Amino acid sequence: MQRHISVNLGNLLLSLSEITDLANTEISYHQQRTAFIAVEIATFAGEDESVIEDIFAASLLHDVGAISIEEKTKLHSITNIHDDTINKEFHCKRGEMLLNKTPWFKGISKIVRYHHTDYMDFEDTIKDTFVFSSQVIYLADYVERLVDRSKYILHQHKEIIDKIKELDDTFVHPDIVNYFLQASEREEFWLDLVSPRLYSVLLDNGPYRNLDIDINNIIHISEMYKSVIDFKSPYTATHTTGVAACAQSISIKFGLTDFETNLMKIAGHLHDIGKLVIPNSIIEKPGKLTQHEFALMKSHTYYTHHVINTIGGLERIADWAAYHHEKLDGSGYPFRCKQHEIGIGARIMTVADIFTAITEDRPYRKGMNKDEVYSVLKQNISDDKLDKNIVNLLLDNYYNISHDVKAKQNEARHFYEDIFLG
Repeated sequence: MQRHISVNLGNLLLSLSEITDLANTEISYHQQRTAFIAVEIATFAGEDESVIEDIFAASLLHDVGAISIEEKTKLHSITNIHDDTINKEFHCKRGEMLLNKTPWFKGISKIVRYHHTDYMDFEDTIKDTFVFSSQVIYLADYVERLVDRSKYILHQHKEIIDKIKELDDTFVHPDIVNYFLQASEREEFWLDLVSPRLYSVLLDNGPYRNLDIDINNIIHISEMYKSVIDFKSPYTATHTTGVAACAQSISIKFGLTDFETNLMKIAGHLHDIGKLVIPNSIIEKPGKLTQHEFALMKSHTYYTHHVINTIGGLERIADWAAYHHEKLDGSGYPFRCKQHEIGIGARIMTVADIFTAITEDRPYRKGMNKDEVYSVLKQNISDDKLDKNIVNLLLDNYYNISHDVKAKQNEARHFYEDIFLG
């Protein structure tokens, strides 16, 4: 029986960062490309491995505070470094808040906070590692936004280089610019930047390629992404928190091991990560979705599966997380799984997701009471959609599980409303 797990940190960060940029072809792979440019700059600067690792992680997470697709697309549209029409500070501050919740990322949170800060606004000099790292990502982010995805890269790279040469040193320190110019003089740099193999290049040759983390650190990182997923919209501000708590409680009652229960917690935290691909106009629609909108919504669990399945060591929980809209009679989506294809973990997650969704308050409706919940879940049993044993286990322990879920959601709501939104 498996009792331990480890995951390569580079693999984890690359996969999780990828989902936030898949929503729009205009911003696809933005954080990975920024990370590539930043690492190249830092390498030409001769920085220590630990500094390059921090720059790599901060680059992959630099836009974590830009929660919605709409916000990320607006930020990516800024191709003039002087442009102040969009408040760039907002997502930087929120990114710092999210990263500070995770022990592993406290050290890079300040870099993310200041990755849009002009050099003239720093109190310390470029010799300070924090200033250097922030400036590297500042430039890398800007360079990546200058790339026109509709144009062949070697038909535009010289124009990009010329724009960088013209930068005023009040924005970017000239040393950072010079390191970039050295790195980018090779055509290989530009071809790697837009290569469909960039993920593999960064995974196999980049920082963290030899660093594995244990289950406790995986849980911490998944908790941060839980907040990213939930805070995408006030409509879902505590949903993932509730699902993870419910799934964990059911797992304990069901008799799963501590190790399996921790895996279920991670799966709960990540079960809706695919929703980062869905526009907020659909997430926040109070009424019934149109056929077109629902077709888009159906993709979110596909992307959840895609992301988790690319993280070596977490393949086991990809089904647990992503099958939460599958039904035992085969009527679910998007995989149309049949009963024999849906394991205990996925069955628990499905019940936890439905229970949390129907009991939590939304801006357009009140959550259901126990009698209403009982009726809905029992009907799903009668229709052969949900596992009878798991539903009955939930209902037999209704008050304890409901209490656990509400307590965790109240904690998340406090952070969201009082701290994150400020």
